[in-house]
Amino acid sequence: MNTVQLIGNISTDINVRYTPTGKCVATFNLAVNRPYNRERAVFLPIEVWGKTAENVSNYCAKGSKIAVVGHIDVDEWEKDGQKRSRTKITAHIVEFLTPKGKGSGEQKDANTGQIQAPASANDDPFADAEPIDLSHDDLPF
Repeated sequence: MNTVQLIGNISTDINVRYTPTGKCVATFNLAVNRPYNRERAVFLPIEVWGKTAENVSNYCAKGSKIAVVGHIDVDEWEKDGQKRSRTKITAHIVEFLTPKGKGSGEQKDANTGQIQAPASANDDPFADAEPIDLSHDDLPF
């Protein structure tokens, strides 16, 4: 099984390009804190394809906090007679954890493209409700 789940901040500008067939590819580095030393981060190269790549490039920027689900991939090539390789994370799912504009309150899911408005106090049906007093005699168990 080759599955990776990460939460971190985008640490570089997002590089967007298109393949000759028109498919979007976005690449960037993700800064992920180490579990045993939160002051040091690991910077991992992330590659995203298709509609998710377009959404990431449109609604995220350097510093944005995101969650990534994907797999580890290794690119191998030869240059000047020497074999080279690079390990990267190919993302399948990207979820935005920082709203666009850091405080605009609006968040867009990278996979569905739907805008999710934040819940306000007016949307809470229990916002004006009186506290419920439950004594032990009222409980059915």
